[in-house]
Order: sequence, then C-alpha cells, then structure tokens
Amino acid sequence: MALIDIQNITRYYDMGSERVYALNQLSLQIQKNEYVALMGPSGSGKSTLMNILGCLDTPNSGRYILNSRVVSELSDDALAQIRNREIGFVFQAFNLLPRMQIVENVALPLLYAGISKSERLQRATEALIQVGLEQRLQHKPNELSGGQKQRVAIARALVNKPSIILADEPTGNLDSVTSKDIMAVFSEIQSRGNTVILVTHEEDVAQHAHRIIRLKDGGLET
Repeated sequence: MALIDIQNITRYYDMGSERVYALNQLSLQIQKNEYVALMGPSGSGKSTLMNILGCLDTPNSGRYILNSRVVSELSDDALAQIRNREIGFVFQAFNLLPRMQIVENVALPLLYAGISKSERLQRATEALIQVGLEQRLQHKPNELSGGQKQRVAIARALVNKPSIILADEPTGNLDSVTSKDIMAVFSEIQSRGNTVILVTHEEDVAQHAHRIIRLKDGGLET
C-alpha cells in the first residue's frame, strides 16, 4: 500500500465571480521511502499540492490517504497532530529565530509536543549530528553560512522523527556548490528510511530525486 495516495484531488479558489482551479482531478501515489521531486512552471499547482500533502490545506473534493488514514476528511486539530508527528518541513527561507542558538531552534518543534527540556536538547543535538553540525550547537543563525542554515532547517524537520520530509525550494537561496551539498543531505536522509518530497523549479536539483512528477495546469503532465 502506498504511503501517500491522492485520488482525484481538486482545489479551487473563488476570485470574485471567477473560479480558479489550482488542482483539477489530480491523482498520484508515493511509496514509503521514495525520493520524489515535484516540478512545474509557476501556476502549475505544485505549491498547492505541497500544502495538501503537508496537511496545511484541504482539497475541495477528492481523497488524500496518508499512511492508511483519509486525512482529507479530518478536523483541523487532527491535521495539526499529523503534521507534528508525520511530516517535517524544510523551507527556502530557513525560518530560523535569530536570537536563539542553533540547538534551541532545532528543539523548538518538540516544545509544542510537550517534551521535557533535557530530552528536547538531546534530540536536537542528535538531529544536528545527523546533518554534520555537531560543532555548531551554540552558534546563532547569523554566525552560519547559507548552507549551514539550511542544514539547521533540515535538522529541525528531522527532530520529531517524521516519516515524510517535505522540502519547498530548499536550494533556492543557495549557490550551486552548496546546493549539491544540501541535496546530498537529502539523499542521506532518504537512505535512512524517510520519504523525501522536494518541490523545485530547477531541473538539476530535481535530478537528484529517484522520480520526477511534473505538473501542468493543475494536473500531471502527460
């Protein structure tokens, strides 16, 4: 059984008298431990699909089955629980808090899960070791390079031990050499058992994935 099963998902927005379809009857499956890139031009629906996959948005129609649960029918509270447990997010802009140490930034998601401070810091340290930043635990974000900041963001995504890592344009703010380093980190994460889903408009970045899903006009490109 697929880890992710999207069945005839439609997501539209009413703009005055006009209805704009971001996704239209889209269906796809992603298997456990796959490494997938979502590609498509601006307006193709990839960001909307990413938000639905990450339980940040719900479709107007169709079914989203995640790990055998029909999440497209769940309440906002239930979706928030799934986000916290199942999914780790990595964003282009890093989204680090500048006044907090790196280890504190990484531990932050665990605060909302009600985990003790000592365990939060231990798990944050383990996640930073996983991305090669064990020497930087007490540094602040402004003391790091762009690539190091993105590694911190990846560690923060890993700290809840999610099954899925969703990365939205994770190399968008990085030079080509640093981008290759970051893509190597994602490959390592996938090799350890995570499912990695990457949104990118860069063909060379997408080639690191094992499968590329191309979107066009709210559906799959044929």
